[in-house]
Amino acid sequence: MDGRQATPRYRGRFAPSPTGPLHFGSLLAAVGSFADARQQQGAWLVRIEDLDQQRCLPGADVSILKTLQAFGLCWDEPPSYQSQRTAYYEAALERLQRDQLCYPCACTRREIAALGLQGLEGPIYPGCCRAGLPPGRRGRSLRLRIDCGELSILDRIHGLSTQHLSSEVGDIVLRRADGFYAYQLAVVVDDGDQGITRVVRGADLLGSTQRQVYLQRCLGLPQPEYAHLPLMLGGDGRKLSKSLAAAPVDATDPLPALTQAWHLLGQRSLDAAPSRVDEFWQQAIPRWDLARVPLGPLKIAGSDPLPAAR
Repeated sequence: MDGRQATPRYRGRFAPSPTGPLHFGSLLAAVGSFADARQQQGAWLVRIEDLDQQRCLPGADVSILKTLQAFGLCWDEPPSYQSQRTAYYEAALERLQRDQLCYPCACTRREIAALGLQGLEGPIYPGCCRAGLPPGRRGRSLRLRIDCGELSILDRIHGLSTQHLSSEVGDIVLRRADGFYAYQLAVVVDDGDQGITRVVRGADLLGSTQRQVYLQRCLGLPQPEYAHLPLMLGGDGRKLSKSLAAAPVDATDPLPALTQAWHLLGQRSLDAAPSRVDEFWQQAIPRWDLARVPLGPLKIAGSDPLPAAR
């Protein structure tokens, strides 16, 4: 052996929440992450993010998986479910507690809203319980102690992205008052455990990336590469999943939606119109070029989504 460390094989993933059928905005993310993995001759995994059972729709996971298969988006390992991985999240919390990197918090949302400055995603936690719980109060949630100034990540689509975590984000929740593990903890633990090397996902999560990288460092986990695809907006300007335009994609006729997603992601046209899904992917995968993906967002004008200029 020459002592050099082998470059890990590309491992990507698509992580839908089973809150309803797969809509076009989610399909766009699935197509981009799948094409990127296959173009790199890598593995593509599916992870069902079903931690918050109150938001999950019974049977939605099965519907999503069947739709992905109909679109030729076939995974390389059995789909994983976050609801079955709570022991991993608890072990991560125990490590953070042992290293004194998290603490119990007694504050309610109302208290934080009254005392916290407005941040990127609502009020920034004002640090009331950082030095210990106030007398007579018990911990409701667990928070990560963020002692970090500027943290930058290089996104493969958006370039350099910087946040001052302490002032712009503050100490984030790792386990919520209702007992559910927070998304930020679960996604970091899962990406690390599954050996994900590149995360290709929607740009709505670009602002979460720095806190995830910070948490990766706290847990001693490797940092994947990131590429954030443009969001689909409805005609009302809202994210497609929250818009009336978010109708399920038609799994019985996948080629029109696949072709539209390919066009919206800025990719080169295919040589010939495919008649089958496998023909589409045979032509599409060698053509995939992450550098051609527009910054977005992509907006539906009437019935046709149009890409924004990069």
